[in-house]
Amino acid sequence: MPEPERTRAIRSYVLRAGRMTAAQERALTQHWALYGVDFQPALLDLARLYGREAPRTLEIGFGNGEQLLQRAVAQPERDFLGVEVHLPGVGHLLLAAAKAGVANVRLICHDAIEVLQRQIPPDSLDEVQLLFPDPWPKKRHHKRRIVQPGFATLVASRLRAGGSVHLATDWEPYAQQMLLVLSGCESLANTAADGGYSRAVIARQATRFERRGQRLGHRVHELLFRRR
Repeated sequence: MPEPERTRAIRSYVLRAGRMTAAQERALTQHWALYGVDFQPALLDLARLYGREAPRTLEIGFGNGEQLLQRAVAQPERDFLGVEVHLPGVGHLLLAAAKAGVANVRLICHDAIEVLQRQIPPDSLDEVQLLFPDPWPKKRHHKRRIVQPGFATLVASRLRAGGSVHLATDWEPYAQQMLLVLSGCESLANTAADGGYSRAVIARQATRFERRGQRLGHRVHELLFRRR
């Protein structure tokens, strides 16, 4: 079970020493071999990884994985790859995936930018999801936000033609930046008729961060862009 490497100067997250439950620790030991993918600076053969050709979704920063697992159970015809750096969340999803007996989920515990750059082949994904990333609200921290022009270009290059990128946030200033950044990527086109935010992109379970935003009265903004 590898730890995330630390080669980029600016990261969109801070590794926290979150408490691992005994069950999560057991899940990392018992189920990583089935669901885990070790980070290596080499492109993955995704068809070989899942043992088939199928539509593929990559979720970046899946948290505890509730939304990812819900979709994997509901869409057995689709393959799901989750990337998360926080081990308690990885352990939580491993435990839940094993209990559900799903076969269409794989997990990588590493920095998502490096995974996209080094492990995900170009033109190989049908969907990328990024739900409620850290908004880094203070101005001096905006450079840490994961949604930057380089990120949009990188994601677009990993999508097949017609593939989609779905973003959501409850922090309005970040939503405005997301819209500006994705709209500025020549390889992506907004699916919203008015060129703004989208509504009800997919049926999904609210994430922990989304529920917190709802309790605070925050409005959720969603974006759905497609690769040209």
